[in-house]
Parts: sequence; structure tokens; C-alpha cells
Amino acid sequence: MDKSSLALYYFREGTNFYAYQYLGCNLQIKEGLYNYSFRLWAPNADTVELISDFLGWDNPTSLFRIADTGVWEYVYVSQERIEKRAYKFRVTRGKCTVNKGDPYARFSRGRDDGASLVFNSEFIWSDSNWLSYRKRVFGTHDDSYMATPLNIYEVHLESYRRHRDNSPLSYRELACDLVKYCKAMGYTHIEIMPIMEYPYDASWGYQVGAFFAPSSRFGDPDDFRYFINKMHTSGIGVIMDWVPAHFPKDEWGLFEFDGAPLYEYQGADRQESRTWGTRFFDLGREEIQCFLISNALYYIREFHIDGLRVDAVASMLYLDYDRKEGEWIPNSDGGNINLEAVAFLKKLNTAVFSEFCDVLMIAEESGSLGKITTPVSEGGLGFNMKWNMGFANDFFEYLSTDPMYRRYNHKALNFPIMYAFSENYCLPISHDEVVHGKRSFIDKMYGDYEDKFKCMRAALLLFMTYPGKKLTFMGTEFAQYREWDYSSELEWFMLDYPKHREMREYVRALNHFYLKHSELWERDFTTEGFEWIYADESDRNIVAYRRIDNKGHSLISVINFSGASQTLRLPLKKCRKIIKVFESEWTELPNEILTEKDGEGYYVILKLKKLWGVLLRESDGKKTVKI
Repeated sequence: MDKSSLALYYFREGTNFYAYQYLGCNLQIKEGLYNYSFRLWAPNADTVELISDFLGWDNPTSLFRIADTGVWEYVYVSQERIEKRAYKFRVTRGKCTVNKGDPYARFSRGRDDGASLVFNSEFIWSDSNWLSYRKRVFGTHDDSYMATPLNIYEVHLESYRRHRDNSPLSYRELACDLVKYCKAMGYTHIEIMPIMEYPYDASWGYQVGAFFAPSSRFGDPDDFRYFINKMHTSGIGVIMDWVPAHFPKDEWGLFEFDGAPLYEYQGADRQESRTWGTRFFDLGREEIQCFLISNALYYIREFHIDGLRVDAVASMLYLDYDRKEGEWIPNSDGGNINLEAVAFLKKLNTAVFSEFCDVLMIAEESGSLGKITTPVSEGGLGFNMKWNMGFANDFFEYLSTDPMYRRYNHKALNFPIMYAFSENYCLPISHDEVVHGKRSFIDKMYGDYEDKFKCMRAALLLFMTYPGKKLTFMGTEFAQYREWDYSSELEWFMLDYPKHREMREYVRALNHFYLKHSELWERDFTTEGFEWIYADESDRNIVAYRRIDNKGHSLISVINFSGASQTLRLPLKKCRKIIKVFESEWTELPNEILTEKDGEGYYVILKLKKLWGVLLRESDGKKTVKI
């Protein structure tokens, strides 16, 4: 069996995770001629034709069916290269004919047109040092897991910055800007919202039309490679939002691709999302598994992506997701879990980690299935992180509450620790939480103008010191007041106002403090890294806790979410020198604090300002330290 036949065999079996090297448009140079193989999977089609600007849009050329495989093929032989030339497939079934983009196209015009563009990369990478670092730091270790700082800046490329005419920056322009900004601000990674070609701007990229094609809005695929390479050579990782749950119903896309449901589920009980108006992938079909897993690995292999944040996992896992009673059919066990989706996600993560032990597979999953970040070998889905959306929602509600009544919602602060180590969590302040009437992060804070800023600084101190890796959406760092708008750039002019400029400087200082202190990230996923001092001070709106690293060094975090100043007796385990190392108001640091002793042991008396937080360093000391 030749190489091409093997690729087709494994594709039909659901195990060809290089499917993009077989299907789509692929180039071979033979005897000085350029051979472009066009292959398309369309098993329900009666005929498939290639239309293009190099053969003529009005001169369709027939593809030939490869036996009964459902795959069609045509080889175009040229004396010159046809890079960036446009083409589509004209698919006919019965009396229905539609022009489709290539599902495996590496470049696409997108928008309403959807024409695919021939593309073969000529990019030369120079990020070997980063890839070595990634393997050393994020690879599997026996002693601890992901014992590294992870501080992610979530970015929507189209609205981060814009030119004066409101056009978006290019990949290359964005690279130069974001590298400088992330390094200065203390972010370790960026997470870019979906950039796979999408027709509709208002979908923010979450309704993908061409899965293998980075969006042409910002340049070509090698420009995107430049973007990632620039990030890597500057020490910034790149995580990409990936959308394997669903796709839109644009005519040129995957929707009823060959005249009937193909990429989507066949049955009405699973086929379509009422809320999004999109079609759900048929995750039980082998060819679809190849398409999606090949796509994930394509970006990791070919674009050196450091991780995928997998969108809308709950919509894949639950048969009753976005369904009313009577609109869904239970699984074979009588439950609401999509067993095909479970098997697919295990297969996906097994394939990814078999080849790349050092990438991040992050689930955006809002359900309660459990074992999302447990290895497949131990019965889990195999992700290595999950967004802690419960923490975010509860915390934001708490911050919006009048301090007089926060005592009744204190569980927002202490309950997350009850489940904090059940999964490997990332704490998100994401794009989803600053749109659609949910208000910006600063505007979520209760109170007047001054109190909002105080409360936000205290909230970020808790956010950065709670167990879990960190993600913050762009604009949060300088307290943008209006909600995020995908169609215009961030309100950078807010930095002309002192409070907003000071907030960004505060976030920068907090980020860099986080990076330098292993107590805040070395044991994020284990109970040994966290210890309560005060968990239940609901009447005073206070929490106090220790974060501990692998060597036993600790930092104490004390945060007062009350609208009034308070005095707190902070117990210590033994006589130590206590040094104030960071606080949510600007002061000269470090600052030693008096240690006292009574019949109950050693302690310090802290005067807590309203809406204020402080970090304390515990260090061994034989003598009482006086201010």
C-alpha cells in the first residue's frame, strides 16, 4: 500500500492526525514541475469540480472519485507556482450545487467570499531556545507539576489596537507592540481569541469558517508565524483559542458540505445550537475526529503554538446543553453525557500529549463532570488545566455587593478553596465577563469612583495570590471603564487620567512580584501550597491565608473587603520576623512589623485600611522586631 493509500486508510479509520498533508491542496515538485494535489472529502456528492482564478472561474475542472472512499482528487500540474491564487470546490448533489471553500485550506479570503488560497510556507523559525525552555519547564516532572508562574494576557487581535482609520494592525505590527507590552507588564503568555478564518466579526472568531487558515485580516500564514516567532524569541508563550465544538452555517463553509449533513450531527437532537445558530461537529465520526485532531496538531506542529484553550467544552459534553426537556435523547446509560464527546476529548488529548508533553490543553468547561484535568490513563479527559469559571462568577458577584452585605456572601471567598485542588485550575478574568451588560472589571466594583479603584486593587491582590494560574483580559490592567467592544480599539486614552495610569503601574508591580515569588505559583495544584489563617471572618469581610512553596517558604496574604478600617490579630506559628512586602496602596516597602507573644503564642497586630490588602513575608528571627 503506497503512502497516499495509507493516509486515506487511516483517515477513514480515524487515526490520520496528519490529514492536512493528504486532503486540501498539497504541493510536490517533480522534474521541475509543480504538482498541486487537490483532494476533498465529500461522500454524498454526485460530482465535485475545481473552480479557480488559475483555471478560470467559468471553467470548472472535474475531480475524480477515489473508488468508494468519499474522497475526490485532481492534480494540477504547472510550470510556475500558484501561491495565493484563489480556488473553490463546486459540489453538486442532485439538483443542488454550491461553491465551497476547502475545509483544509491553509489560507482563505474568509468574510462573505470564503475563497481558499493556495499557500505553502517558506518561513524560517528561530525560536529553538524557547522550545527548549518550554520542554524543560512545562514538560512532565515527577516532583511537581507545572511549578512555574503562568500569567496570561488574553487578547482580541482585532480590537487590541487599531490604525487611525480604524483598520486592525497586522500580525507583524501586533508582534512588535505586544512583545514590548507583555514584557514590561510581567505577562508570561498571551492567549489570542480565535484567529482561524471566520466570516462574521461580531462572533469574535468563535464561529470558524476555515479551520486551517489563520485569518487574512492581519496578513498571511507566514506573517502569523512571524508573530509567534517574535513572541517566542522574546520569552512570551502563545496560547490560542480553539473551537472544536461547532461551526457557522455560512454557505461556503462546512455547513451541509456535500448537500447533506456531513461535518455536523445527523439527528436534530444534537445537530444545532439554538443560542449560537451554529452546527455541532459529529464527534463520533472517524473522519471528523481526524479533521479536528489534525487541526489541533497542525497549529502546534506548524505554528509552534504553546497551548490550546478549548472553547465551549460543556456544549460538547452534555446532551441537554442548550436543550429543553424532551429535546434531547439520553445516552445508552440513560444519562445526559455525550459519550462520543468524552471519547473524542480523550483521544484528542492522548494524541497531543503523545507528541508534545510540554504544551497546554486548557478546557473552558462550566459543568460538573469531574476529572477534566485527570490524565486519560487514570480515567480523566486528559486536559492539563481548566478555567475556574465558578470562582470568577462568585467573586465578581461579591465585588459588586455593598460591603455592608458582603457578610452574607462570604462563601465567594472561602468556598473556592474547597474545590481548588480537585482540578488544575486557571483563574480567569476573561472577555466573557466584560461584555453584554456584565460591565468592565473596574465597574463591577461597588462604590464611588475612589472606592472602585481601592476595591479593584484589593481584588487583584487576592486574584494573584489564590491558588491557580492567572488570565486577565486586555484593558483590565488599566481599568477600562466601558465594556469591551470588538469593533474598536481599547480605550488607551484612559491612561491620560492619573487613576488609570496608577492602576496599570499597580498591575505591573503586582505581576512582577508574582513572577519573582515561588510561593504564589510553585504549588498551585496541591493542598500543601495553601493554608488558611482566617477563612470565616464573614462579619468583617476579611480573609487571611498562607501560600507556600516547595522549600517551605511562605507569604501571608491579608485582605480587608470591608468599607471600614479594622484591626486584626494575626497568629503566627512561631517567633518570626514579619516584613510587609507588598500592599494594595503605594507605600515604601519593605516594612518590618512588630511581633508579640502571649499565652496563645506569637502574633502581630495589623491595622487594615478599608478595601485594602497586604502581603507579609515570614522569615526566621530570634528577636522581636520593632518598627
